[in-house]
Amino acid sequence: MKKLVENKKLKFGDGNVSVQSMTDLPVCDVENTCLQIRRLVSAGCDIVRIAVPNAKSAECFRMVRDTFSNLPLVADIHFDYRLAIAAMEAGADKIRINPGNIAKRQLDQVIACAKANDVIVRLGVNGGSVNRETLALCQGDKCEALYRSLKEYVNYFEDKNFNKLVLSVKSSDVRETVALNQKIATLNYPVHLGVTEAGPVQQGTIKNAIGIGALLLQGIGDTIRVSLTGDPVAEVEAGKQILRALGLRKGVSFVSCPQCGRCSVNLQQVAGEIFNYVKDVDKNLKIAVMGCEVNGPGECSDADLGIAGANGKFVFFRYGKKYKTVDADVAVEEFKREIDSLVKCL
Repeated sequence: MKKLVENKKLKFGDGNVSVQSMTDLPVCDVENTCLQIRRLVSAGCDIVRIAVPNAKSAECFRMVRDTFSNLPLVADIHFDYRLAIAAMEAGADKIRINPGNIAKRQLDQVIACAKANDVIVRLGVNGGSVNRETLALCQGDKCEALYRSLKEYVNYFEDKNFNKLVLSVKSSDVRETVALNQKIATLNYPVHLGVTEAGPVQQGTIKNAIGIGALLLQGIGDTIRVSLTGDPVAEVEAGKQILRALGLRKGVSFVSCPQCGRCSVNLQQVAGEIFNYVKDVDKNLKIAVMGCEVNGPGECSDADLGIAGANGKFVFFRYGKKYKTVDADVAVEEFKREIDSLVKCL
């Protein structure tokens, strides 16, 4: 049975999956960091992680904390246990550490501070930080070495009577990510998912959708980050779409055909405009935008609202029934009005 891990602002292990992203600005640029966080929250980000690389950053983290009193904030810490303590005392709801980078006598102080401040600790290890001795003991099996390393630290925290843990083991390889997380899920703690260092937006989104999606379909995963080389808002949008595709978050299921030589309307433009109009709607709706008479009626008949175009016209469908036909040049605006009308009724 998976443990329920929670504090005043966070809850993991209850079946819900949170979308997380990370600011890409120095936190000491407080004004622009706060602006970026507002953009992330507006896009639907549930949890924001901030790098805290030095003592000054910990002071600035407190300023960000004061600006966003209700938003769950995670401090990302490497190497220096004193930064973990400073971030927790500055109001972090959760910290992310790689315990292999911190001496165990110093981990004791981190644990004590986490207890005192009711902070959740994410234990994160990745392929780039696997212990060489453990790797040798596992005969070069990196997956097994990472699992053993993480399990060792979980046992250490439990021996110190601390179990407010979230676990993560990341890799830039999709298959390795899936295999690793399948193993750590057996430790029965909430798991943070993501394919790390996945690349630019298009490649990174694909790799994360495969890796994260494969694990979520197995019931593994409580929080996700779609790591991308790009605007962090794109991470949030991709994460939301992954959850919606799996039925794990409310939102619009959008169907549109890939086009072929039978298409006689500008479907790419129509579908793009309608998708952008509905992508942030938090209602469970199925919208279909089709481009010909072959698959159009069938897909539209299975949607809450649908349009199928042919010969300069679009046929409108509601709950599977055709109810009107309009000219292509006014179809998009008319369809938006129909969407608004339906959403108001939900």
